[in-house]
Amino acid sequence: MGLAGLCLLHCLTASILLALLASAGGILLHPAIHEIGLFLAIIFAALALGKGVIDHRAVMPAAIGGLGIGAMAGALALPHGTSEIFATMLGLAMLTIGHYLNHRASK
Repeated sequence: MGLAGLCLLHCLTASILLALLASAGGILLHPAIHEIGLFLAIIFAALALGKGVIDHRAVMPAAIGGLGIGAMAGALALPHGTSEIFATMLGLAMLTIGHYLNHRASK
């Protein structure tokens, strides 16, 4: 849940900073940054949500988290701009909900 929140914070902060500091856009908007971030998100989400399925047999958190990862992956195919930001934020929100449900199921 914390990593998804940090990712959301990164996306919001990057959007605001890029609007204010266009010179930083070349580095932060490089496709490799987002591809590496998505790769790491997939690994961590699979480990955390998969462990939840194994530990407490709750599949719904992993399903919702998986949809979130899918939305984030789909955002990489969109051109930089509002639609990409919206798809990424939607994916992060779904992933966060999945992590929250996973955490609740463990109690």
